[in-house]
Amino acid sequence: MTSNANHLPQEIIPIFSGGGTRLPTHIGILAALKDLDIGFKHLVGVSGGSIVSALYSTGMPLTEIHQLALDTNFRQFRGFSLIRLLRDGGLSSGDKFERWMDTHLKGKTFEQLEVDLHIVATDVNGGGPVIFNRDNSPTMRVSKAVRFSMSIPLIFSFKSYKDHLLVDGAILSEDALFRDWAGDGTPSVCFRLKSDNQYKPLMKRSWVPLTQYILLLIRTFMTALSREYVNASYWHNTVVINTGTLSAVDFDMTPEQKNTLFEVGYETAKNILPTKISPLLKVKNA
Repeated sequence: MTSNANHLPQEIIPIFSGGGTRLPTHIGILAALKDLDIGFKHLVGVSGGSIVSALYSTGMPLTEIHQLALDTNFRQFRGFSLIRLLRDGGLSSGDKFERWMDTHLKGKTFEQLEVDLHIVATDVNGGGPVIFNRDNSPTMRVSKAVRFSMSIPLIFSFKSYKDHLLVDGAILSEDALFRDWAGDGTPSVCFRLKSDNQYKPLMKRSWVPLTQYILLLIRTFMTALSREYVNASYWHNTVVINTGTLSAVDFDMTPEQKNTLFEVGYETAKNILPTKISPLLKVKNA
């Protein structure tokens, strides 16, 4: 895209941070970017955002990604093994999800992608980010990196990689996400999903109340995480999208709820993004 004094090149680096099962929101954001004619050569995916980012980076059309989200029963990826929780740190191994992801990514590695994809996971051994991309892990299957990044604590087992113990990338602090991903000053815009608290009647006490307690604990933790304040230093590079009472661990979403998330992502990004990126692009092109 050419530029002149009255027209700034519309190029950013989208960061899809967190989301869990609310991933249809990120699909709506991508649709808004397309309609706003905002391009990108790099894409950053974190946790649930890494799923949509990875699918898009293979060249899969947005309409297909949207339909895949509607057709997929997220519940199939959830497990309830207390033995695994004690042994591996999660109720589910995540292996079924990784196989599903690899099938839809057609086994592609980072060096085979059409977009420069960066997937971020958290190393709880050292507490810092671990980044998978074309430079750091060119021959790694993208599905494996996505599995690393979306390891919601207690829901999915932690995974080891080299000297790292990897869990959900969304628990990283913001300064781990804002960097010069392209190496040329292209501004990053982080799309953060925010959930509201929801109070539900407690289920009848079962003979194994621990499972119910763990699920409530995870939901509360993930909701609180999504509601963390945005550091003033990054406010102009952040778009917050309110997903209502739907949380990152709602595995029983209906197609209607998924479509609602898509619309919320689309409308928020389309209405807010133009005012956010204008100052950022002026700084880059000054």
